[in-house]
Amino acid sequence: MAVMVMNAPSAWDALDGVNLPRGYRVEITEGKIIMTPQGEYQWKVILKAAPQIEQQLAAHGDILSDVMIDFPSSEYGYAPDLAIVAPGAERNNRGRFEWHSLEAVLEVVSKSSRDNGFNKKFRLYAECGIPVYVVIDPEVGACTVHRGPTRTGTYDDATDIAFGQDLVLPLQGREITVRTDGFPKSGDLD
Repeated sequence: MAVMVMNAPSAWDALDGVNLPRGYRVEITEGKIIMTPQGEYQWKVILKAAPQIEQQLAAHGDILSDVMIDFPSSEYGYAPDLAIVAPGAERNNRGRFEWHSLEAVLEVVSKSSRDNGFNKKFRLYAECGIPVYVVIDPEVGACTVHRGPTRTGTYDDATDIAFGQDLVLPLQGREITVRTDGFPKSGDLD
């Protein structure tokens, strides 16, 4: 995979030298730093999905969780819940992966993030050409797999998968299958 060295400022540069509180997710949207506590549903989904993905990737890619990714705009700095990095992808001169290194992004939606961030993420991920974007919604008990990104900020295809069915991630030349039967639904943890 070709490496693009990013010379433009990164949104993450605004946080250089800042001590951030533990237990908070930090992202940058439209130049604004947004800190939110990680929810229990989000954490439990990540704990269930990440090992399944990592085991199937073996040496053909990598998985990251809540790790800073450089996007082609200094206005956006996202750290996806789960990001699958393409085999052979290399870090930029800042030591981070860039958007074009990602084969898939999985985000767990919560009540507080549903309206605020996911429309912007959907648009940015599509514009950046991230091939697979999955929204996992514990309130609904379903995952939506978006494929076929367009430069206009949409995806050509969306498939809903109910919790309990297998979530299949179509990656470059291979598929990853995630069992969702252990994903918590809203109300399961009450």
